[in-house]
Amino acid sequence: MSLIKQLWLAILGVVLISLGGSLFISMVTSTQYFEQELRIKNADNANALALSLSQLDKDPVVVELLIAAQFDTGHYRRIELVTPDGNTLLRRVNDASVTDVPEWFVNWVDFSIPSGQAVIQNGWQQYATIIVESHYGYAYRLLWQGMIDLMSWFAIATLISAALAWWIVGTIKRPLRAVIAQARGIGQHNFSVCEEQPRTRELREVVTAMNQLSMTMSTLFSQESKTLDHLRRQLQQDEITGVIKRDIFVKRIDTLLSDDSDAATGHIVLARLLDLTELNKRLGYKATNQLLVHFADMLGNITSHYENGQVGRLNGSDFAILLPGCEDAQELRQRLETELHTQLEEAKIDILLPVSLIQYGRGDDRRELFSALDGALAAAETRGGNSIEVVNRDNHLQFYNTHKEWRHALIQAKRLDGIRLGRNPVLDQLSRLMHYEAPARLKLEGEWQTGGVFLPWLSRVGLSCDFDLSIVDAALETIVQKGKPLSIGLSRDAIFDSRFTAILRQYLKSRPEEAKQLWIEVPESIAVRYMDILRPLALELRSFGCRIGLERAGPEFAKLPELQNLGLSYIKIDTWLVRDIHLQQHTHPFLTGIVTLCHSIGMEVIGQGVVCDAERDCLFALGFDGVTGPGVRHHLDLVRD
Repeated sequence: MSLIKQLWLAILGVVLISLGGSLFISMVTSTQYFEQELRIKNADNANALALSLSQLDKDPVVVELLIAAQFDTGHYRRIELVTPDGNTLLRRVNDASVTDVPEWFVNWVDFSIPSGQAVIQNGWQQYATIIVESHYGYAYRLLWQGMIDLMSWFAIATLISAALAWWIVGTIKRPLRAVIAQARGIGQHNFSVCEEQPRTRELREVVTAMNQLSMTMSTLFSQESKTLDHLRRQLQQDEITGVIKRDIFVKRIDTLLSDDSDAATGHIVLARLLDLTELNKRLGYKATNQLLVHFADMLGNITSHYENGQVGRLNGSDFAILLPGCEDAQELRQRLETELHTQLEEAKIDILLPVSLIQYGRGDDRRELFSALDGALAAAETRGGNSIEVVNRDNHLQFYNTHKEWRHALIQAKRLDGIRLGRNPVLDQLSRLMHYEAPARLKLEGEWQTGGVFLPWLSRVGLSCDFDLSIVDAALETIVQKGKPLSIGLSRDAIFDSRFTAILRQYLKSRPEEAKQLWIEVPESIAVRYMDILRPLALELRSFGCRIGLERAGPEFAKLPELQNLGLSYIKIDTWLVRDIHLQQHTHPFLTGIVTLCHSIGMEVIGQGVVCDAERDCLFALGFDGVTGPGVRHHLDLVRD
């Protein structure tokens, strides 16, 4: 039973005890009072009548008239004259029942009052004995009315007390709910602080203690994430410039070239600081390093205009920029001229900076891309100065040339052939199914194409939200048919669209049981950038039992404690962090730290892109909860599907 119910029962009990006690005391006291008064009245009236009759002649008519007059005006129940030998001379009786008072009340009170008796003298002889008994109806009515008045007052007092108690309980419940929500949040590893301090001293002490616990735990997680972020920087970033090292940058490109997301297309930029050795001799080691840091910051400013943009240092003088989702080469070239060459000229930095850029797509070969970039960079050097060369790839992998053609083709593909969902298993250490990843496929030019081909164009032609809704509908239908949990990803456009949220809510309401088996993933970069926008959607999805997670996690993992109020259930570590993990012992402490941090805030950790059993076994040894990728497919025979 809840505390509030106990409080209400206590209030009700106090009121009932007070009413019962007051009613009992009032009735007992009043009954005793009326009995005493009626006993005195009976005695006084009997004596008065006896005195009056003793002074009169004992004419029977006169005696009868006097007694009749007294009986009619005195509210008597009985007046009787009895001779000394026991015979009744005269008797007047009123047997009328008491009206306006319930019979049960009369039986319950049941006055016990002796009658009044007095002797009538006739000279020196005893004439008769008069017996007087008053009628009790008036007393019953007074008692009954008193009880009604008392109960009415208690009813009014109860209503007033209930209103006052409701207000008091409300003042207690508001901070109590906040404390309960905070306690549940701590249980779900959401270490929020309750700002409102209750007026009740005991509750205030509880809130203060809970706030201290939340702040302590939040500080511990923040310190742990900072430690891991420092370790990540040591492992992945260049010591001088702070940009990504060559091997990490190359792995990132390899991952994107085999990706099925909208990041599977974009641009790679290669920039070279010419004569860096001469510059080092002329400026000195420290000044040259400062120049490199400044140049890396300039490249970082360019990537800030694009989601998931990264800067890498390939060698001493070569820097590269990876821009997933960037499609406009001319806009990119203009930005490079403005934010690189123009700023160098304005800062009067005497340095040559040839640049080349190339568009990449899913299925490209990294070596061929960099070979083409090197050739274009050589051409830029030959032209001299700060030249920018764009590698023309003749719209490779472009089924259609214009936005209008792409939009028509995408609409027709979804209308005619619908969406096909893949089924990539995610398995735990015992090869049990955690869920299926369900990447979308569309039929273009007679073949089913992966998301890396059409997802970028969905966003450009404004069809991302409709496509995501179709994926949700298809996933729920698949869960109905197969009975297995599925994971799907949401696009950036869908997260920002209120119409998408409203329709998604209807889908989930119509299939509540299937919604509990739906895993919904958001790219880490979007969750970090648009946390406030994503939070309402995440909370609503959780209310339907959906599990929310991050995909392609890794670069921003230090901000995971900030994302815990989204109610995340799991994260999927990006492929470039998983690739060849069994051969890279120096990265194991870093990944172990990620697992420890995620487990401490209640999230499962899944490795993406596993290609062999060695990677799989190594990840599970590091504490991962699940793996997915081509290397786990042959374990499907252990899954009871």
